[in-house]
This record gives sequence, structure tokens and C-alpha cells, in this order.
Amino acid sequence: MQWRKPDNLYSQMPAEAGSFAFDEAVTAVFEDMINRSVPGYQTMLGMLGVFARRFVQPGSTIYDLGASLGASTLMLQRHIEAPGTRILAVDNAAAMVEKCRDNLRRQPSPVPVEVRLGDIREIDFEPTSLVVMNLVLQFIPVEDRAPLLRRIHEALLPGGALLLMEKIRFDDPARQQFIDELHLDFKRANGYSEMEIARKRTALENFLLRESLAEHETRLRDCGFGTVYPWFSCLNFAAVVAIR
Repeated sequence: MQWRKPDNLYSQMPAEAGSFAFDEAVTAVFEDMINRSVPGYQTMLGMLGVFARRFVQPGSTIYDLGASLGASTLMLQRHIEAPGTRILAVDNAAAMVEKCRDNLRRQPSPVPVEVRLGDIREIDFEPTSLVVMNLVLQFIPVEDRAPLLRRIHEALLPGGALLLMEKIRFDDPARQQFIDELHLDFKRANGYSEMEIARKRTALENFLLRESLAEHETRLRDCGFGTVYPWFSCLNFAAVVAIR
């Protein structure tokens, strides 16, 4: 197993630290952070290869939006079989982009990749057959989500797909409380202390904006997607495939 730097970020920072940011400190521990914080993450990641084989069409550009360290891009590269394709991996955090480029250099592939620093809301999309947003939409202002999804839909070739993975909320308060408690238990089981959990929760407040699965599905249909299928859920995380 590849060594990864342990996430002890919230055991070291002062209690009055500001809101969450994808800066150099988070980038350094992000791989450990996401694996210890997101139940089912490796399953969602691994399934990208299955979707890539089904949906990627020859000669199209594949998008990894909010690429962070490049884990999704690497999985796509391993499984894309259609000729003449390339991947455009985009992230707006300079530290993430630098680390993503380094990770991709270490694992060369015949599928070319461009890693770009930029805002995914400002991309001029090329014809695409697969777009991946792995825990990304939740960090975009709610009012900007539909315009972005409409532009993705317009860029998708017939039969193309958007893969959307998100942290979600539940309308039923009792269910929400139960799932949130289980998620806290998951973090505790992965070695996070009560102080670390509390500090990260405070940092993410008003930065990670959750919506219900129903809200995501309705928005996707309103943006033109004719087929929307939830395909995975674990506690308060869910994944959807939306097909044009």
C-alpha cells in the first residue's frame, strides 16, 4: 500500500482557525483525509472505470471537474478504451493542481491528460461523452449549480453521461440525525478525535452546502437530462449517473 501523509491537520491548527480551504496544508493530507472521512469513497472511485468503459466515445474530451489530486483522472485513464480521447482535469486550487500533475507524471498512460488551473464554471466545454464531478458540486454556490449543469448537458454527445457524487442531506430530521451520528462513528473508527471532528465541522460550515438526493435529481432533469439514476449510497454520500 502506498504511504500517504496522515491527516492530523485539525489536531494541530488553533481552535480559532478560519473556514476550510483547499490550500497547501489540506493538499498535503487530502488523500488520507478523504479516505478516512468519506464512507464508500473507494467504491465510488473504482466504479469510474466501469462507467468509463460504457460511456466514453471515440474522439471526445473527458472532463474531471474539481480534479483535486487526480484520483478520478487516474482511474479513468486505466479504463478508457475508446481511441482518440483525452482527459481535461480542472481544479481551482493551485496546490491541488501542482500535486495532481505530479501524481499523473508518476503513472504515465497512453490517454493524454491536460491539468488546468481554473474555475469549472468558466470552462468552454468541447464535445464530451463523460463528465465526472466527484464531491465537487457541494462546494459551488447553489445559484451557480444549474447553469453549470446545463452547459455540461449541452456539451454532452447523445448517450454521454455526467457522474455526480455528493454529500447529501435528508428531509426527515430523525433520519438526518441518525445518519450524521453514524458518519461521526465512521470518523471515530478511523482515528479522528472529538476535537478534530468538531474543528473540521466548524471549518466546513457555510462552505460545503448539502442538498437532498431529490433536489439533485430534480435539478438534473430540469437541466435536460432525460435519464437520472442513483447508483450508490453510503450513509450521507450518494452517487448519480445522468445520461443525455
